[in-house]
Amino acid sequence: FVIPVADALLTIPNCQLSAVVTNPDRPSGRKQILTPSPMKQWAIDHKIPVLTPEKLDKDFEFRISDFEFDIGILAAYGKIIPQEVIDLFPKGILVIHPSLLPKYRGASPIQTAILNGEKETGISIIAMDKKMYHGPVVHQFKETINPDETAGELTKRLFCKTAEILPTVLTSYLDDKQSFSSNKITPKEQDHQKATFTKLLTKNDGFLNLATKGETFCAYNFIRAMSPWPGAWTMVSCHSRESGNPDPRLREDDKRLKILKTHLEKGKLVLDEVQLEGKKPVSWAEFQKAYPEAKFF
Repeated sequence: FVIPVADALLTIPNCQLSAVVTNPDRPSGRKQILTPSPMKQWAIDHKIPVLTPEKLDKDFEFRISDFEFDIGILAAYGKIIPQEVIDLFPKGILVIHPSLLPKYRGASPIQTAILNGEKETGISIIAMDKKMYHGPVVHQFKETINPDETAGELTKRLFCKTAEILPTVLTSYLDDKQSFSSNKITPKEQDHQKATFTKLLTKNDGFLNLATKGETFCAYNFIRAMSPWPGAWTMVSCHSRESGNPDPRLREDDKRLKILKTHLEKGKLVLDEVQLEGKKPVSWAEFQKAYPEAKFF
């Protein structure tokens, strides 16, 4: 979802993208093949130098100092940027954060907004300082959260909108000649007393106890918030239709059930598609037919 932002940077007149910094190749898929990040592949395709440091240490500072640059743009990088690295950029680093700061600072702002039933969110572009998500706001816009939108869908939409406005924002921010212009951007300090925080999600955060929350609107928000990662899942006790006993192919009754698709009917949650661990995705009707005595717990 950051690729549209990178594409937008290439459209800015008299602006050159000096380098891309992204995460190292990671194992992917069942065979755990080392795979470059989408940003690394994008940089290779566009013949732009790319750095993939494990740590932003003295070695990284030395390597990046070989490039000429004025400003950095950071989005979804996942690492804390040391002050020594920030200081390398003459005009600092602008951070694209998907929330209306100071609300929802942290690693999961979009998921948290959906989980809390928010009606709107947005993007904040801030000037990075030594504290995370703390710097002054350079630009901010609001977007309505659609009632059936997942976190993945909303993230993509927010970053596509960011790509549309970023060239204008960045040009105005860097233009020293606009001191008397109505278009001049003056960074605005956040109201830190109103700051709220979100956490880094793990796979375990996707657990939903459908035995107690299966018919609530909150459960629907939860499933949307956890899509596509870490994904919503619950635990079921499975019995096969043929024998009425635990599935002989399973060592235990208790199995993880991924909740892939749902919808609401008159305010109640309806399961559409699920996936039992070790098996293929099926409709909820097919799952019930195979495991009529399955119970959530």
